[in-house]
Amino acid sequence: MAVSYWLMKTEPNTYSIDDLSSDPDQKTCWEGVRNYQARNLMRDEFEVGDRVLFYHSACAEPAVVGTAKVVRAGYPDHHAWDKRSNYFDAKSTPENPRWFMVDIQLDTKFAQPVKLATMRAEPKLEGMELLRKGSRLSVQPVRKQEFDWILKLAKQLAK
Repeated sequence: MAVSYWLMKTEPNTYSIDDLSSDPDQKTCWEGVRNYQARNLMRDEFEVGDRVLFYHSACAEPAVVGTAKVVRAGYPDHHAWDKRSNYFDAKSTPENPRWFMVDIQLDTKFAQPVKLATMRAEPKLEGMELLRKGSRLSVQPVRKQEFDWILKLAKQLAK
């Protein structure tokens, strides 16, 4: 099966790439997504082996800060059933789950982030979903050439 490419946004004050890299397994579940379009992508499209751009949003300098890989495809987000969780949803049950998540594992933490402003200045990224006006989706598809170009930018910035 072909590898797909994704961008996953997180607020670094909630969960950052440093949190992921400090985990002994460098792995986490991507819980708490409460947007139906993003949920559908994780439930129906994400596959083990897919590649992820790890993106810090809602911060001083939004940026892609590294990459990860999907190590577990979509499964029910059990945090939705926990009344103590920030992600609780009374309409979601184990018998009829409303929300899904995936597990990712750190691949690379960039030496220097690829800032949003840098990506906006790149003509090769002009069609990227992230850069589209009004795009707010926390989980979004990325084309292979966009993924590869961001990796190239990260290497250039590290020099």
